[in-house]
Formats: sequence, C-alpha cells, structure tokens
Amino acid sequence: MLKFAAYGRVAAAALLVAGMGFAGVSKAADVTDEQLKAAYAAIKATGATVPFDSILPNIAEQMKASFIQASPNYQDIISSTVDDEALALAARRGDLEKEAATIYAKTFTADELNTIANFFNSDVGKKFLKDVPLANRELFKAADIWSAGIQRDLSKSAGDKLEKIIGEKIKAGQAPAPLPAEAVQPQADNAADAGDAPAKPEAPAKAPAPKEKAPAKTPAPQQ
Repeated sequence: MLKFAAYGRVAAAALLVAGMGFAGVSKAADVTDEQLKAAYAAIKATGATVPFDSILPNIAEQMKASFIQASPNYQDIISSTVDDEALALAARRGDLEKEAATIYAKTFTADELNTIANFFNSDVGKKFLKDVPLANRELFKAADIWSAGIQRDLSKSAGDKLEKIIGEKIKAGQAPAPLPAEAVQPQADNAADAGDAPAKPEAPAKAPAPKEKAPAKTPAPQQ
C-alpha cells in the first residue's frame, strides 16, 4: 500500500498547474527529446514516482510469505531465492520511469514542465512537498467536522419546518394524518404473507360422460 505521505508528491504537479491549461494526453504520441528531458526533471523535482519504488520489494515480500506458507521448512532458501530474483528484476524499474516521463511529456509542454521543476526545486516547492501531507490530513479532518455539522443542522431545520407545514395542513383538513409506524407494512412483507397463505383447493375434475353405444343391428329375416 502506498503511504499517505506520497499523496503530496503525486498531486503536486496537478495542483501547481491547475490553472495553466493542459496540452492534453490526446496530442501526438511522439515526444521530443526536449520534452522528455523536462519531464524527467519535473518528475524528479516532484518525487511523483517515488511511491513506485516500493512496488517490487512489496511483491517480493508477498511472494516469500506465500512460498513459506506452502513450504515452511525451507524459509531461508525461499527468502534468499526470491530476493535474488527480485534483485535481477530491479533494472526494469527504469521502464516505469520512462513510461512516466512519456506520460508527463504528452500531458504538459516543455515550458510547463520546466516551470513545475523550477517551482518544486525552490524552497517553497520543497516545503510544499514536505508539509502538504500534514495539511491534507488536517483538511480532511476539518471537512469531516464540517460535514457532520451540516448534516445535523440540515436535519433539524428541515425536520422542524416540515413538522410545522404538515401539522398546519393536518389541522386544516388539507392532508390526511400520517399512518402510525406499526400500520405501515412494506410491500415485500405483504407479498410474503400472501405467499404463506394456504392455496384454495381446486375443484374436482368432472368425470367424462360415458360414450353412447350404437344400437345393435336387427338380423334380416330368412327367406
């Protein structure tokens, strides 16, 4: 799981250029060397990909735990083997960094990327990256408190007003009084009750009418 503190780094560039306007990811797929260079500089300054450094170690730890659970008698061998194989894959971390630089280069112009890098390399930018996680935690805490107050006040104000309006209509005979809670039964319960009721016995089938036999022929008189 990525640490919450990384939120400031990942969001930093977006927060800075929110009003600048984006070049758009839908622009041409090819990017210039100048854009890639500026993108790498911006990524390094913002630390946007720092949280990704823990991906491979975390996967390795999960693999070791899984293998050890299956073969607990070989814990040392499993740990050393997985660590060696993970170390062999570490060089592929550069592929993700290149992909990140390409995405940034397609999203921002070279001038925008240079502006981002310059800001986050400044004292103010460094302070932003350092302190924004704490500021965001306090911000979310304040939002939770504010939300609870809004919910409480809206429930009281709307409830009081509805009670007054509906009460006046009931007194004036303009609206029926609300049914007591026990009198209101969900439709699902009604359907269930109906399903539990015994079925009416079916009427017995009528016996088929007997077929009439043709009268026997009278034998012809002998001559």
